[in-house]
Amino acid sequence: MTTVLKFIHLAAIAIWSGGLIVLPFLFWQRRALPVGPELDRLHRITRLVYVELTSPAAFVAIASGTALIFLQATFVEWFSVKMVLVGIMAMLHVLAGLVLHHLFLPEGHFSRVASIALATAYVFVIVAIIWVVLAKPHIPSSTFAPHLFEPGGLSRWLHQSFGETRMPTP
Repeated sequence: MTTVLKFIHLAAIAIWSGGLIVLPFLFWQRRALPVGPELDRLHRITRLVYVELTSPAAFVAIASGTALIFLQATFVEWFSVKMVLVGIMAMLHVLAGLVLHHLFLPEGHFSRVASIALATAYVFVIVAIIWVVLAKPHIPSSTFAPHLFEPGGLSRWLHQSFGETRMPTP
């Protein structure tokens, strides 16, 4: 079961990552196209990559990864770093959707610099995730979050940060 889930997770990550890397280059192709059939064709291709390939792959990657967390009980510090990076990747995924939403309006544009910056951000985050997963660096929890990894640590931290929390009564 775990092996099949890992395969699904890795395949979904590969599709998600590949889709994110190709999107900025599809966005950049918008620069030279006037309103017409070629622009419509590019719009359909870009939507296909984002809506029908990349987004479902992201959902499957996150869902299968969540299942793997509970099946393998992966609760170590490096994994927290990986989760932060995956969160950044998901936010960049949403950014691509926002760009796609505005790009194909008649006045839409996407510069070469924006394309390079977005592609670089995707590659950087993807490589960082791969490095963290493969290297599994030892990160002492006391370095950035003392007592957070102890039982009840999150509750104490929330209480210290936000004061006493109250449950609403009906």
